[in-house]
Amino acid sequence: MKITNNVSWVGKIDWELRKFHGNEYSTHKGSTYNSYLIKEEKNVIIDTVWKPFAKEYVEKLKKEIDLQKIDYVVANHAEIDHSGALPELMHHIPDVPIYCTKNAVTSLKGHYHKDWNFVPVKTGDTIDVGNGKSLVFVEMTMLHWPDSMASYLTGDNILFSNDAFGQHYASEYMFNDLVDQNELFHECIKYYANILTPFSPFVTKKIHEVLEMKIPINIIATSHGVIWRDNPVQIVEKYLAWANKYQENQITILYDTMWDGTRIMAENIAVGIKKADDKVNIKLFNVSKTDKNDIISEIFKSKTVLLGSPTINKGISVAIAGLLEEIEGLQFKNKKAVAFGSYGWSGESIIKITNALEKSGFAMINKGFKCLWNPDDDSIQQCISLGVEVAKSQ
Repeated sequence: MKITNNVSWVGKIDWELRKFHGNEYSTHKGSTYNSYLIKEEKNVIIDTVWKPFAKEYVEKLKKEIDLQKIDYVVANHAEIDHSGALPELMHHIPDVPIYCTKNAVTSLKGHYHKDWNFVPVKTGDTIDVGNGKSLVFVEMTMLHWPDSMASYLTGDNILFSNDAFGQHYASEYMFNDLVDQNELFHECIKYYANILTPFSPFVTKKIHEVLEMKIPINIIATSHGVIWRDNPVQIVEKYLAWANKYQENQITILYDTMWDGTRIMAENIAVGIKKADDKVNIKLFNVSKTDKNDIISEIFKSKTVLLGSPTINKGISVAIAGLLEEIEGLQFKNKKAVAFGSYGWSGESIIKITNALEKSGFAMINKGFKCLWNPDDDSIQQCISLGVEVAKSQ
């Protein structure tokens, strides 16, 4: 697929993908592994595809170019979904130099135990590809690995951004202006929330660094999902907003339940929030029945999160415990929280949730609320009152 007259997409659309990073990330819409071929006086491969598609990738690439005519390989990131076809490709062209960061050399050697012809680069380094054009390298440390970088093709003004600005989204259209915009931006914010949130300070710093270079950007060619060709800077602006302690006018209630007591609490807390503020967007999710990555996206959009669990063996449910582990690692900013839950004998879930949320940087509205056994009329009124308190605390 042609991107410009001299740059082609030579990647793979994976319609069947439903889990990624092992089982850590849900991909309801599939994904793509975007590899690019630049044909100038020098021929350059930018990234490859995931390992399961390595042989298919190389066979298709042979139809686009004589492999012996490839002059350079650029590895913007060493993670397996981008570099997985390198061993198969380099089997055919073992002496072709691989341009990557110093950290990527370490990663690639660690993954594949091969001593290929690595050429470490840093921000500002270039290679001449002919016809007056160059590839300029920009280190993208911690976006989202220490070895990440982007590559910029002068003349065509294409930023090969690797994981930045991407989405796990399969489409035959492959360009941002051709796909469903609601689907696209849903996958964009999910991608940011689940992968890039903890690196938000680096996102802001790196974007401003690139903007200060004052380079024109006509196309952002990502490593997953669609290519940004129509107003590509729109996704850059989204990233700047998302990196700035992002929140929408949303309160999210998350819970797990054994015999419906905590669910009843959650629903009546929502009644109280709505009673005090009929403009706020309220969302409820049973954590044990909802995809965790979709939940993370909702937390990312929220200004306040309520998290509830019954007390089980003096602790909390496995689903809530797993979510709290995710939350700690993502380091959300500028968000408030409340713990709640039902109990029968000891009631430790509230303090455990509260402590975990405080550790993760949430501002606790109060010390939480627990209800003995199944909520009675008085407890239900207290849940409604808690909802009112939460709404008024915004």
